[in-house]
Amino acid sequence: MEHFVKILLTFENQLPNPEADAEVFVNTAKSLVPLTGQCRLHVPVLNQARRDELHKALDMEIVAAVAPLRPAWLRHLCCGLTLVFRRAFREADLIYTRNLWIAWLALLFGQRVVFDHYRPWADQIPPLRLWISWIMNHRRFLVHICHSEYTRQKYLDLGIPENRLECVHNGFAPQRLGARLDKALAKESIGIEPGRTTVVYTGRVNHKKGLELAIAAARRLPEILFVFVGSYGEGSIERLAKELTNVRMVPWQSEADLPKYMFAADMLLIPPSSQPLLQYGTTVLPLKLFLYLACGRPIIAGDTPDVREILTHGRNAYLCRPDSADSLVAGIKAVATDPVLSEALAAAALQDSRDLTWEARGRRIISIIEPRLVTRCQGSWFWKRLGKPAQWFANLIRHRPRVLPLAPADQTEETGTPSGEWPEPLAAVRQEATERH
Repeated sequence: MEHFVKILLTFENQLPNPEADAEVFVNTAKSLVPLTGQCRLHVPVLNQARRDELHKALDMEIVAAVAPLRPAWLRHLCCGLTLVFRRAFREADLIYTRNLWIAWLALLFGQRVVFDHYRPWADQIPPLRLWISWIMNHRRFLVHICHSEYTRQKYLDLGIPENRLECVHNGFAPQRLGARLDKALAKESIGIEPGRTTVVYTGRVNHKKGLELAIAAARRLPEILFVFVGSYGEGSIERLAKELTNVRMVPWQSEADLPKYMFAADMLLIPPSSQPLLQYGTTVLPLKLFLYLACGRPIIAGDTPDVREILTHGRNAYLCRPDSADSLVAGIKAVATDPVLSEALAAAALQDSRDLTWEARGRRIISIIEPRLVTRCQGSWFWKRLGKPAQWFANLIRHRPRVLPLAPADQTEETGTPSGEWPEPLAAVRQEATERH
C-alpha cells in the first residue's frame, strides 16, 4: 500500500560498497520505495554512469551530493552543508539519515528527521551526549529507529523520551540465498567431504570479531573443520590458524557464492565474544545473524544482551558463555553429537526468519513514521527569512540567471497525482508541504 510520504534518504559514502552499514541502508531504502509516494537518495556519486546504475538498482531518483569523494571527513562535511540548499531537501516530508551531522543540519534548516542507526553513540562517545539530547528532543525529530533493544535502552538511560525511540531489528533478503542446497551437495561444491562436520563463520576475518575463541576451540576439536569465510590475507587471525589443519581460510565471497558455504555448515558460528559489543562497539546484533536464521542450520553464538533479543538458548540456537573457550567447545560437541537437538534448533531458526525480512522492516518503519507526520512542521527561521536569498545565490551559481524562476501556481506533483487529489490519511501532510514549498 502506498502512503504518499515523500522521503529523502541520505548516505554519505559511495555506493555500492560491501560494508554492513551500506547493506542495511540500501536494503531499508529499497523496502521503503513501494510503500511511499516518493523516495529519493542523496549520495556522493563518481559520475553520471554510476548515478544511472544506482537509479536502476534501487528504483529511486538519485540526487548527486555536491561533495568531493575524498577525503572522507570532507565528503561528509560537504554532503551536509550542501544538502540543505537542495530542492529535494525542501520538497521532502522528512529526511531519513544514519548520520548525526546530517540530522542536526536538517533540523536547523527546518526539516523533520528520522534517524536510523545501530550504535549507542551516547555511551560510546560521551562528549556527544548534550548534542544528541538536543537533536532527539527537537520538536521536528520524529524518531530514532534503533536496530536493537540494547541500543534503545542506552538512549532511554540518557533521558530521551520513550516516544522518540523505536526498536526495529534488521533483516535479510530471501533472494540472497537463492535455491536451498542440500548439505552434502553444498559441501561437495566447496571441496569438503560429505561426512566431515563443519563449523562455518562468514564475515570479516579480523581481531575485532572474537575469532580467537574459535581458533582456541579448533585446537581442541581436530575432528571438526572450521571454515572462516571473509579473509583479506595475512592478518592476526590467519597467523593464529596457520598451523591448524582443521581451519580453512576462505577469501571474501560474492553474494552469489556465499550461500553455498552457509548451506555446507553443520553449525553456523557467531563467535561468543563480548569484545565486538563491549570493547570495539562496532557490532551490535550482528547482521549475519538474520541470514544465518534463514539458512535453517543450528547457530552457535554467545549469550550476550544483544544476541538474546533474537536467539534463545535451546530453542533456535545454542548460546555459550561469553569469552569462554570451554563453553564454546562444549556447545559445538553438544550440537555435533545430538541430531535431535541439531534438527530442532535448525527448524526453529528457519521458522523465526520468516518475519525478519527487509520488507517486514520497511512496513514496520512506515507504520512508525506515518502517525508522527500529522504534526505540523513550522519551518525554521532560516527559510522564513533567508531561504529565498539562499535559493537565488544557489541558482545563480548553478545556472547563472539573475532572476529566480517562479514555481507554477498549480503544479502537478512528480508522483503523477494531480494537485488537490491527494488521498487521506496524509492530507495534512500534503497541505503542509504545499505551504512549505
